[in-house]
Amino acid sequence: MSEATPSSPAAPEPALQRQRASQLLQALREELQKAVIGQQAVIDDLLTALIANGHVLVEGVPGLGKTLLVRALARCFGGDFARIQFTPDLMPSDVTGHAVYDLASERFKLRKGPVFTHLLLADEINRAPAKTQSALLEVMQERQVTLEGRALPVPQPFLVMATQNPIEQEGTYPLPEAELDRFMLKVRIDYPAAADELALVRQVTRSGRADMLEVAPLRPLLQARDVPLLQKIASELPLDDQVLDYAVRLARSTREWPGLALGAGPRASIALVRCARARALLRGGEFVVPDDVKGCALAVLRHRVRLAPEMDIEGLSVDQVLLQLLEQIAAPRS
Repeated sequence: MSEATPSSPAAPEPALQRQRASQLLQALREELQKAVIGQQAVIDDLLTALIANGHVLVEGVPGLGKTLLVRALARCFGGDFARIQFTPDLMPSDVTGHAVYDLASERFKLRKGPVFTHLLLADEINRAPAKTQSALLEVMQERQVTLEGRALPVPQPFLVMATQNPIEQEGTYPLPEAELDRFMLKVRIDYPAAADELALVRQVTRSGRADMLEVAPLRPLLQARDVPLLQKIASELPLDDQVLDYAVRLARSTREWPGLALGAGPRASIALVRCARARALLRGGEFVVPDDVKGCALAVLRHRVRLAPEMDIEGLSVDQVLLQLLEQIAAPRS
């Protein structure tokens, strides 16, 4: 056999890239677990959204580490982090920025808002009126902000993690379906298990902070510019037509499923496939399997469907109805 020429492919480069990317993501997951104790599923969902280039809506009571999770992620990949506390008097310009008059130059200058960052925490997003909530729509969908007629791109990668409190409804403005659909995942963060809470309390009470863990000890494992490469590797992960068909069937089934008054649109099918690829890369898989689709289906679908009134009266939740759907829609066999 003749010797390989420089133009010959030396090794299975895509497979090597996938292996390195998966190892890096698993190291990132382990690093985040040092700061956010007992929320492994939530960490996986956030990393899934980051790899799939989507946004996350997190629902949970206060004090469960939502802000800490985003700060820890920003620390681990060297990205910029900004936080907006949504309130009833928050204006759209407080989110996107505005033009200010400079007396020295006698010209208007653009002052960029907090959305010009890599990771944006939109805290209690449902406390601001629809006009302010809609200020996030363009930047979430288009990755740009229009100020004074100029389209300004936000840094890449760009991820919005919005939070809402499920128990306090007074003085809140429900997010419209069009805005909910912009979030790739809706994640529920629950109380930690007893052992995890014990470890959390032990670790926090040893630190200098009053009630939360430090993120400074976390190691920066990658640069912000590396994230688009991880996203590209995930998007190229092999996906069988049967698995693709399974993802589409799941989304389409919600439109006629008993107990659901409103089903998910095509954006849900797209999100299922993108998240499944991200999950496969995160677990170190060489290709996407049906369990990757199934594993992210609840987070992808729960905010895109609406429960029928009779199911609400019976005390069933959206998640319970979706779990019935996932059990009854046949997945392809490997």
